[in-house]
This record gives sequence, structure tokens and C-alpha cells, in this order.
Amino acid sequence: MILFKHPDLLSHYLDTTRKRPLNIGFVPTMGALHPGHLSLLERSKNEVGLTVCSIFVNPTQFNDRKDYEKYPVNIEEDIDKIESVGTDILFFPDATSLYSQGTKDLEQYPLGYFETVLEGKFRPGHFQGVCQVMNRLLKIVKPQKLFMGQKDYQQSLVIQQLINTMKADTELIVCPTLREPGGLAMSSRNVRLSETERRNAGSIYETLQYIKKYLVAGELNTLKEQASSLLIQNNFSVDYLEIADANTLELVNVWDGRQKLVALAAVFIRDVRLIDNLLLN
Repeated sequence: MILFKHPDLLSHYLDTTRKRPLNIGFVPTMGALHPGHLSLLERSKNEVGLTVCSIFVNPTQFNDRKDYEKYPVNIEEDIDKIESVGTDILFFPDATSLYSQGTKDLEQYPLGYFETVLEGKFRPGHFQGVCQVMNRLLKIVKPQKLFMGQKDYQQSLVIQQLINTMKADTELIVCPTLREPGGLAMSSRNVRLSETERRNAGSIYETLQYIKKYLVAGELNTLKEQASSLLIQNNFSVDYLEIADANTLELVNVWDGRQKLVALAAVFIRDVRLIDNLLLN
């Protein structure tokens, strides 16, 4: 595995490599890697000729400075994990190399409705930060395939819109969420939970499955209220629990029985914020 820290050196290497020609797969991460990340790298290795993984904790997508400061960093362990699955290149830049003019007054992206609901509503500026870093990373790596996990469902829709805006020749591939034995979606934030909290957090997924089990055409507010009550009974503080159009994230209160839906949740255990989602039909 080759490690690059400077964008220009990585771009030059990949431009040279592309002359073979060779398809490039890209898995962007913020480190603190778990089996979900590794499954994305393995998927890339199976589908393309060269796999690039990046580790960068992006400051511009954190609307809560304390959350940024608490984000887990385990670079030595991460390198071992990345090497173990045969990754070809690790890109490990610092903020200065990606944001050479600093992080104030950065470009803004036309995200429309995505910024008004769910993560966009509860984490103002988050999706702008995601686009700011992904725009830079995609221009550096220029991958043919970009691999992401379904746990970040809303983010994947935003990044697809960014790819369209950039007119990038990149295919976004969203891979199934990997879960811990109790059902908790694998996340870098899970390391901040106690063992008891991890077991209890499996009830987030159980609640989403409850919605799927009892989903019927017609009014949905009662079902959402019942599901929210289940989370509160399990000692979660709920940012949101919603049912939305799976393509647009438009919130759905009355269902025609055909529209493709996704259930999405964001909850707190202490100061640890967890998100999850489940396609319903």
C-alpha cells in the first residue's frame, strides 16, 4: 500500500496510472474504521483495478465543535485495517492541504430541500461541509466508482446531487449497512458507547423494523408517533423519526401504497448521536 499526504502527489500518481487504462475505486472515510468500512474497500477491490481510501476528519461538516473534537482518531489501527484488505492507496491529507485558503467563506452548493429536513434541518451547514470536502476529494482522485454505506443514506443522496452538479464521470455505489449482532448500525461513533448502551442501541433498528412491519397505505402519523414512543421508552432522546420519499426525502404523512419509502431516525444516547435508516418497500 502507498500512502499519500499531499493532493498534488496523489493526483500526479493517479493520472499516470490512468494511462494504462485502469478503473479507480474510492472509499472516503473519516477514520476510526470498522468492518463496514472494510466491506466497502473489499467491494471496490472486487470491482476495479485500483482502490483508494482516504482518511480525513473534515472540520467543515461538523456544526457542533465539541462533536468534532470528540471524533475518534486511531490512525495506526486504521492503517493496519486498510492494509489487511489489500487496499492500494491511502490518502491521508491535513486540513491545510485540502483547504489551502482556510475554511471560512467557502463555496456553497445548491442543495435545496435536502437542507431543510432531517439531517439538513438538525445539523445546519452539515451537507455544505460534506459537499465542500467531497468536491475536493473527487477532483483529486477522479474515481470511476465511489463506494458508500447505506447508513449514510441522506448523505449519499446529497453526494449524488453533487456528482451531477460537477458532471463527474463517477458512479456512486451505495452498499448495504453492516450491523452489530444486536442490530446497531456500525459507526465510528459506537466506540463512545458502553457495552450496555450498545446493546440498548439495537432497539433503534428494531423500531425501524416495527415501522416496516406495520406500514399500510393511508395516514402515517400514528405509526410514526408509536415508533417515536418506543425510542423514548428505551431512553433515547429523539431528534427525528420520519418516513420519507426514498428518492427526494420529502416527508410523507399519507401513503398511496406505491411510493418508495425510507424510515430515518436520529437519536442521542447521552451526548452520542446515532443515525439509522431502513428502506420500507
